Amino acid sequence: MRVIAGKAKGHKLKTIEGLETRPTTDRIKETLFNMIAFDLPQCHFLDLFSGSGAIGIEALSRGAIECIFVEKSKKACEMITENLIHTKLQQNAVLLQKDVFEALDLLRQQKKKFDIIFLDPPYQLGVAESVCNKIVEYELLKKDGYVIWERGTGIEIKSISGLNIIKEKSYKTTVMTFLALEESEK
Repeated sequence: MRVIAGKAKGHKLKTIEGLETRPTTDRIKETLFNMIAFDLPQCHFLDLFSGSGAIGIEALSRGAIECIFVEKSKKACEMITENLIHTKLQQNAVLLQKDVFEALDLLRQQKKKFDIIFLDPPYQLGVAESVCNKIVEYELLKKDGYVIWERGTGIEIKSISGLNIIKEKSYKTTVMTFLALEESEK
C-alpha cells in the first residue's frame, strides 16, 4: 500500500498483518481520491475507523489542511503514527485513540466541523448508521460537506435522518456511498 499522489506520493505505508483491519485497495483509493480531488485542498478531513491511516494520509498528502484520525486499536494507532512520521505529514494530523462514539462526542465539545468525513467501520459491527446519526446530531459536517461510507456490497443502507445519498460508486466487493445534509439541515 502506498500514497498515490500529492506531497507524500510514492511513500509506502505499513499495515497491520491479519484480518484486524481491511485496508482500502490502492485501486479503490485512487478512484475515490480522483472523485474528491477538487474538494481536498484546505479541507478539514475526519477519518473514522482509521486502520493504518491510509485514507487520512492520502487526504493530507493531497492538500487537506487537517485530518483527525479516530482509531480504537492501540496497535493500529502505533501504525498510524509510524505512517504519519514516515510521510512527514504529522504536523497537520491529530490521532484520537478512542471508541468512535467517544471521539464524536469530544469533537462535538470542541465544536469541530468537517468538509469530508470518511468512515470504514468493521462490516460486522453494524454501527455505520448510528455513527451517521451522531454526525448529524452533533452538527459535525459543514453545510456543503459530505460523508463517505465505505461498505461491503452486501450491506444495505437504512434511511439516515438528516442525510441523503448523493452518489454511489460500486466495485466488486465494495461500495463507496456519499451522503450530504438534507436541504432542510443546511
